[in-house]
Amino acid sequence: MKFLIDNWYLLLAAFVSGGLLVWPMVTRGARGGGVSPAQAVHMINREKAVVIDISEPKEYAAGHVAGARNVPLGSLAAGAKDLPSNKSLPLILVCSNGARAGKAVATLQKLGYQTVVPLAGGLAAWREANLPIQKSAS
Repeated sequence: MKFLIDNWYLLLAAFVSGGLLVWPMVTRGARGGGVSPAQAVHMINREKAVVIDISEPKEYAAGHVAGARNVPLGSLAAGAKDLPSNKSLPLILVCSNGARAGKAVATLQKLGYQTVVPLAGGLAAWREANLPIQKSAS
């Protein structure tokens, strides 16, 4: 006990460093998870993941992940024709900031898709990572 009292600063440093190690896991869980842009690129290249942009058509036309399919959030429950027929393919859901994509995961899982993940931070994070963006002709 005397050691702890005499070396309280070591104990404090241990707690602070432990807290800093755990913090990213805690905040990721609060945001609903998702994959980073780098993880998304890995899934696209290695696992043949399909990027589904759930933004409205005007938002999609203004800029979207290169190669993404536009399936607005409102048409997901009806099983839109632009969704892949192979339900074992991983799906990466994208919206402007990641909030709507997180909500859409459950809808696609109910439709039978096995691996559905939102892009953490959405299109904003994709742009911040300097990854390719396409714009549709108006």
